[in-house]
Amino acid sequence: MHSQSTTPNSTPPTPIDRRALVQRHNIRQHRLDPRSPVSVGNGEFAFTMDLTGLQSLPDAYPVGARDDLPPGTLLGTQSQWGWHSVPSPQPYDLAGSTVLYDSPRGPVPYVDMVGDIVNDRETDTSQAETWLRANAHRLDLGRIGFRWTDDDAERAITAADLSDTEQTLDLWTGTVTSRFTLLGHPVTVTTACHPHRDQLGFRVESPALGAGLSVGVSFPYGSEAWHDAADWSTPDTHTTTLDNPTDPEPGLTPQWTAHRELDSSSYQVRITGQNLTVEQSGQHRLRIEPTLTDAPGSIDLLDFTIEFISAGDGDCIARGNNTLTAGTPGANAEAEATTGVELSPAGRVAVASAVHWPRFWSSGGAIELDATDDPRAKELERRIVLSQYLTAINCSGSLPPQETGLVCNSWRGRFHLEMHWWHAAHFAHWNRVELLLPSLRWYSTVLEVSRQTAKAQGFEGVRWPKQVGPDGRESPSPIGTFLIWQQPHPIHLAELVYRANPSRDVLEEFAEIVFESAAFMASFAHPTPRGFELGPPLIPAQESYGSIRAKVTNPTFELAYWQWGLRIAAAWRERLGLEPVQDWTTVADGMVHPRVINGVYAAIDVEPFTIRTDHPSMLCALGVLPQTDVIDPDIMRATLSDVLADWDWDSTWGWDYPVMAMTAARLEDPEAAVDALLLSAGKNTVLANGHNRQTDSLPLYLPGNGGLLAAVALMAAGWDDGPERHAPGFPAEWTVAWEGLVQAP
Repeated sequence: MHSQSTTPNSTPPTPIDRRALVQRHNIRQHRLDPRSPVSVGNGEFAFTMDLTGLQSLPDAYPVGARDDLPPGTLLGTQSQWGWHSVPSPQPYDLAGSTVLYDSPRGPVPYVDMVGDIVNDRETDTSQAETWLRANAHRLDLGRIGFRWTDDDAERAITAADLSDTEQTLDLWTGTVTSRFTLLGHPVTVTTACHPHRDQLGFRVESPALGAGLSVGVSFPYGSEAWHDAADWSTPDTHTTTLDNPTDPEPGLTPQWTAHRELDSSSYQVRITGQNLTVEQSGQHRLRIEPTLTDAPGSIDLLDFTIEFISAGDGDCIARGNNTLTAGTPGANAEAEATTGVELSPAGRVAVASAVHWPRFWSSGGAIELDATDDPRAKELERRIVLSQYLTAINCSGSLPPQETGLVCNSWRGRFHLEMHWWHAAHFAHWNRVELLLPSLRWYSTVLEVSRQTAKAQGFEGVRWPKQVGPDGRESPSPIGTFLIWQQPHPIHLAELVYRANPSRDVLEEFAEIVFESAAFMASFAHPTPRGFELGPPLIPAQESYGSIRAKVTNPTFELAYWQWGLRIAAAWRERLGLEPVQDWTTVADGMVHPRVINGVYAAIDVEPFTIRTDHPSMLCALGVLPQTDVIDPDIMRATLSDVLADWDWDSTWGWDYPVMAMTAARLEDPEAAVDALLLSAGKNTVLANGHNRQTDSLPLYLPGNGGLLAAVALMAAGWDDGPERHAPGFPAEWTVAWEGLVQAP
């Protein structure tokens, strides 16, 4: 389904020039912006670079610490498979943090925390809790940066060594070109990532290569810090061993392999290139430099690839999305065929990228706003295009993403399932369900551990955790384990996949996830004379009520989500020709209605009813969700006005602005929807690189990007039983071109 223009009597729609749309938002930088580095990646792996096209200046791109440790860096090399655990002094489990809470069904065990979280800092946690929250953590796989040797002394280069800097990320090809002058020498660097392998291609052209310039690859230990994936202070806790180069057959390219061992984590780093030398220059450092040959200008060129390969056991799990793995015959055949010539190692990666990204941009949905005179439209279009790129390289992998993706660590790289919808739902709205499917399939790998959680609490089905690593083990927390709004997310995501691809195969693949999610929901709701109610204990999506979790009941959003989710699950049984589960219908039809105070929806059903900080999540009940029986549109309209009039914006998060936009759109107030998306607030900042900045310690926030894409898709393509007019969520005077989107529920 597609359409083009909001103007009346318009000519038949013509396809959007997608290349022009994308490339007018290429990222160009001429000076060092410490908040805004660019990345290349493929969803399973990403590499974030500074203005040198490498990671030469990590200290210039800081990630603020939430404790007394040094800052981290935005310049990460991360994957979905790269995890590590520091050996524990003794076996730890969650028993020491489990507390019985009174509930309408009697005492229920919850994983709480002996300590607390105050102003984002963990206080008085036990040794077991500290370890369980920090392990497993995501690894920084290696830092790749320029080095300079002068008078036999090697050093890192500094920002002061650079001048005439210019860098362009070409979104259409996924390649980065960096030009600068280094100590008087011109340098050009081309950086790309293979679309199906965790492999980087680098082409360095400079006379500086003959004057002391080389590339260093350094390897850290894993870090238990909240904000930092790399520990450089304990070199004796891990090993780096470089093999002698392979002796290739004639015509094949030499390879060097470094073996990395960190406790139960292991992976390889494979360097490939002609006319270069690779040597181990330190305990955990490699040096790459050109080999002088008889070929003219050989000393001025360094062309090589670096590939990161999981051992697939221990903490480093097997790589997901194994479309092409290391050593697969024909992995570069398409790149070679595209050009018709034999390519260099880096050239193969660059061409593979240049084949992949036009296919990405030419598939799925597109929205073009450039013909609109309103200056807000051009900024919104920029955010839309860059958010598509950022979520593709950070959020489309085989695990639900962490909130900072594959750029840098937050919450030790562990991912939050209540945020999964915000990272990934838009892929289905934009008709790119293949980018959502890998992470949605992950739920099937943790069904048993989630089933045990539900069973221990006396519930049916599966109770999805909150803050986890690949194994799905919950983290001790006074907040996370009491959240319930992640529970319907897999139902919602599966339904979006089905809407984009309404096939029996989709129904059969995700039926168990949908049905087990619903079984818990039906058993968690408890009957009262008023109807079916939620809690206590619980904490709603608006986490401001954490301190009163033992008495919170009936948050507005969760009540609507319970009703809608159970009805969707019932529809799945009907589509599959299965008998209905009567409990699901009974609970859905009998959900209590949210509390209304002074004509607006309260956040929860007990005092203080509404705290005006954090997420205004009651708005999700008609915005993220379609109309349900428990929500009155007129009351929600008053609630939106109340939030916009007097909310603490400093305490909000990046996805709150798309929430308000979706609610405004469904209430047929498109001007308020656009205003919400572009509201001037600190945590609605979108940087030059497209990232949604929150704070110094949370310098990017991908749920904000994903939420934006979900909101604008709804605003453009509309929703079930919505207004018939074109792009109903945008102002009528805007010229909105869109194509390939999937209508929202």
